[in-house]
Amino acid sequence: GLDRSIVATLNGEDEDALTEQAEAIAAIAKPQGGAPLAPEAGQKQKPGKPSKKDILGIEDKKERMAAIAANIDNVTSPEVLRNCLSLMDLTTLRTEDTPASVKKLVGKVNSFMKDFPEYPLPASVCVFPNFASVVRESLASHEVHVTAVAGCFPTSQSFIEVKVKECEMAVEAGADEIDIVLALNSFMAGDEESARKEIRAIRAAIDEAAAKAGRKVTLKVILETGLLVTPENIANASFLAMEEGADFIKTSTGKVSVNATPMAAYVMCESI
Repeated sequence: GLDRSIVATLNGEDEDALTEQAEAIAAIAKPQGGAPLAPEAGQKQKPGKPSKKDILGIEDKKERMAAIAANIDNVTSPEVLRNCLSLMDLTTLRTEDTPASVKKLVGKVNSFMKDFPEYPLPASVCVFPNFASVVRESLASHEVHVTAVAGCFPTSQSFIEVKVKECEMAVEAGADEIDIVLALNSFMAGDEESARKEIRAIRAAIDEAAAKAGRKVTLKVILETGLLVTPENIANASFLAMEEGADFIKTSTGKVSVNATPMAAYVMCESI
């Protein structure tokens, strides 16, 4: 099976944190076709674990999530974990980042192809916008995207003109994907229209910058669900972001006291 220490080493996390992430993903994952979680073909249901029928019969969402989490052993496989690896953004967002440290991180991706050819590469390398060009110039594989956090990440606290310009410049520097944070200063104050306006403005600016370079760009909106707290707020923020042009919605920056949770992921996937 997939050695979780390999993934943890690449992603700069300990194995317990990786296990927690995998459980959150598995708790909301469904195979193609929308079928609920169940053992893979040829894989026996482990004793003492809830069956597919048991899980489908649970109406309460919290109880259903608990049952799914208890069923992790029946859905975790080398293929599932490989897929998890291929969906990760290998990230460095440290105050002390330098061009040399970013190049060193990209070097891990470049060497990973040779050292572990049986495993997929991560989806992207994620950095601050001023390092997008460094990643672009250093990556050996065109399959791995360049992601830049922008729009005054992680707080999204600044003038809208500053946020839009930073996102635009990140694309010009080589970013394939832009990660912004929902303007909670507007959303939490009940001013949803300002939050919508900001996403629309950023979407338009990055699309124009990408078009000039003859490529397309992906916009991901981080909801910071730990600060939204309630399922209702998380659902409203999810719909808002998607309606205004987000290609992906994400739970959190990792910079606040409560970050990704299975509940938040569940609500967001239900919203999708």
